Amino acid sequence: MESINFTVMVVDDTEANIDVLVNTLEDMYDVRVAMDGETALEDIMEDPPDLILLDIMMPNIDGYEVCRRLKENESTKNIPVIFLTAMTDEKDEAKGLLLGAVDYVTKPFSPDLVKARVKNQLELKKYRDNLEELVQERTKELMLTQDVTIYSLACLAETRDPETGGHILRTQQYVKILAEQLKNNPKFKDFLDDKTIDLLFKSAPLHDIGKVGVPDNILMKPGKLSDEEFAEMKKHTIRGRDALRFAELKLGGNSFMKYAREIAYTHQEKWDGTGYPEGIKGDEIPISGRIMAIADVYDALVSKRFYKPAFSHKKALEIIKEGKGKHFDPDMVDAFLDVGDKVIKVAIEFADSDEERAALTS
Repeated sequence: MESINFTVMVVDDTEANIDVLVNTLEDMYDVRVAMDGETALEDIMEDPPDLILLDIMMPNIDGYEVCRRLKENESTKNIPVIFLTAMTDEKDEAKGLLLGAVDYVTKPFSPDLVKARVKNQLELKKYRDNLEELVQERTKELMLTQDVTIYSLACLAETRDPETGGHILRTQQYVKILAEQLKNNPKFKDFLDDKTIDLLFKSAPLHDIGKVGVPDNILMKPGKLSDEEFAEMKKHTIRGRDALRFAELKLGGNSFMKYAREIAYTHQEKWDGTGYPEGIKGDEIPISGRIMAIADVYDALVSKRFYKPAFSHKKALEIIKEGKGKHFDPDMVDAFLDVGDKVIKVAIEFADSDEERAALTS
């Protein structure tokens, strides 16, 4: 291994030891020196080295305490620490290793041995750092693939209903706004952590994926659906669930598909049990489905459809409020009304037409 930008800090209160270590390592590494624990900690926090050679017996703050503080700090916890000490008892060595040190060398030490130990630990650090970078890059690629897959599937469903091109973007934002508001409610705070909210946000565009299986003459019908046609339309929740359940089984139960499946299947359920496909009610409906229900209905109200004009934001909120305890979870209605200013900003920004944008504030 060549001396490529590695910095080694030597912490020892004996000048003779420092001189030996500097002479041993300076041809290969950038060597920094501290003669007490306080100075070492200040220097390390300001500019973390790649490895630390640390004496134990020092005045004021000993090496054990220095190591403990380093391992407790997020920015320094992964720096390899090698103890160099005259303390030869096995208990002392065990204590040092338990504190997080990677090696323990007793004095008097062989310069060649120290050089070899330092080299080995820096090679391991280089490998570990490269591995972490590879994992981060791979994770980023997987997240991007996930996001693109979701959006592509959602766009596929959206092509069946060309008048609502912004529906995906708007409902996705409404879900996030409402979920962020609800996490302050004790009823939802344990469920709606930041990770779950992000998964709901990413999953929301798939709520109507099952519509790809609805015949055009029903999906595009400008008038009221017959009972038979409505029965066929309602199957989109089941088709969406089945398609996403298959994907969930392939990806595992902890994947984002769990929430996508819940949303697709339950966003048409109603708080009073009069919804579909199962007619479940109240808290039986998953939180994800309840959130999506409000987002979906609000967007349908403020958007122009084959069968209706675009309603104003004010009128849409009135209708949502009327559905409190009937169509919608009462707590979620209250939360949605509280964030109405944020909701209308999204509705205006992603409106499909100037007509709809104007209708929002009428």
